[in-house]
Amino acid sequence: MKNIKFIFFFLSVIFYSNFAVAADLITLKEAQLPNAKGELKTRGISRGPGIVMLSPKDISAEVKSPFDFKVQFEPRGGVKIDPASVKVTYLKFPYIDLTERVKPAISANGIDFPKAAVPVGEHSVKITVKDVDGRESNNIINLVVIK
Repeated sequence: MKNIKFIFFFLSVIFYSNFAVAADLITLKEAQLPNAKGELKTRGISRGPGIVMLSPKDISAEVKSPFDFKVQFEPRGGVKIDPASVKVTYLKFPYIDLTERVKPAISANGIDFPKAAVPVGEHSVKITVKDVDGRESNNIINLVVIK
């Protein structure tokens, strides 16, 4: 009997892991808020870590939700990334901190948030990261989500 329960459990884990459920990166209620006001600036030349969007690969292209939201952090000068410093902010008025939502997907290598659910529309997300020496970088990612 124990073997049958174990086999059932094992098969359940395999079945459900192949059908990952989409998780909200941005909710419909948040998307309906007004856009952030003013110029959205990031610093110019920085010795902080690089922030590279991997997926969606071409952020100027339209994507369908859900999609894999992947960002790579590139350390500079051999200085390690501080994963605890990562902040992800949805640029609405008022700003919405998405960091807790993506926290399980954050590592020193970047952000790997599979099946990110985002409502239809244009969305600006700011990613901030520091290295262990405290050098900071920012990048604003603009997503265009279609039906």
